Amino acid sequence: MTIFKRFIRPALFSLEAEKSHNLVIRLLKSNLVPAVKAIDDPILSSVVFGRQFQNPIGLAAGFDKNAAAISNLYRLGFGFIEVGTVTPRPQSGNPKPRLFRLSEDDAIINSLGFNSEGLEVFRTRLKIFKENSVDSIVGANIGKNKDTIDAASDYITGVRLVAEFADYIVVNISSPNTPGLRDLQKKSNLQHLLGAVLEERAKAIRQPPIVLKFSPDLDDQEVKEIAEAASQFNINGLIATNTTIERRGSLKSANKAMEGGLSGRPLMDSATAVLRLLYRYTGGQIPIIGGGGVFSGEDAYCKIRSGASLVQIYTAFIYKGPYAAIEINSALSSLLKEDGFQNISDAVGVDVSL
Repeated sequence: MTIFKRFIRPALFSLEAEKSHNLVIRLLKSNLVPAVKAIDDPILSSVVFGRQFQNPIGLAAGFDKNAAAISNLYRLGFGFIEVGTVTPRPQSGNPKPRLFRLSEDDAIINSLGFNSEGLEVFRTRLKIFKENSVDSIVGANIGKNKDTIDAASDYITGVRLVAEFADYIVVNISSPNTPGLRDLQKKSNLQHLLGAVLEERAKAIRQPPIVLKFSPDLDDQEVKEIAEAASQFNINGLIATNTTIERRGSLKSANKAMEGGLSGRPLMDSATAVLRLLYRYTGGQIPIIGGGGVFSGEDAYCKIRSGASLVQIYTAFIYKGPYAAIEINSALSSLLKEDGFQNISDAVGVDVSL
């Protein structure tokens, strides 16, 4: 961490944010990032979605959008990797610049707009990885093309093409950077979409869990309706949450006024509040992946006690570097043991009254 913080991060941060990101992806693809030894501690291992996760810390979608560097990302101590968001057809996304660091706030604002190489390339890479890494857990995050009118058709295509190789499929209807996408979170739209997605999955030989990813910018009633729809359609999991368009608190960085979704430390409280609501409204019966603002073992522990079975990071990986997952897992293990838990699953939701 010291070498990364003193030398590597300043060099990367001297570049424009998206150029820096693309450089890191190229380095990962070329095997120039050394592997780190994953934390192997039984207290962190649990079964979610019918799969054994070695540890609960995953890399969120958005970092490896095109499934280009899964193998080497997995070597950095993550319990699982989520790739995407991928759209059926290639698209360039929104105009640049569209990725901004808020270094004083440990945050990022992005308005990328689902830039994607498309499902065919994505599927091929995912297939190659899974054929060589059977035990690794990789989720595929699917979205819609910007110009698609019938949104459900794009998600149906996504399910059809990735079901064979993804360990779970995330239906992303919560990015703030695709016009109209968040409208799919509304009750009637959501019910139609979930019905179509599940019907398509039922046709597949292999039927991975379906996970729904939604926004932190929802009121209590909207969260309740999502929980009810998830229960009604037997959705396998939920992700709380995506980035926020709200600018709560006192952001300090020069880029604080940029448009797009905000991720990082400032999202921690609001995302966790939605997580707790969701856990309560589902009665703790649907596994939740908690994301938003996690930078430390303490943050991850808070998510777990608030109802998360698994935890994802993204912005912390940008700021803390290749040892982020190791550091968080190590601290999390200590916290669980200090509080007398035998396994992480015993701590899920203990701070939420059902």
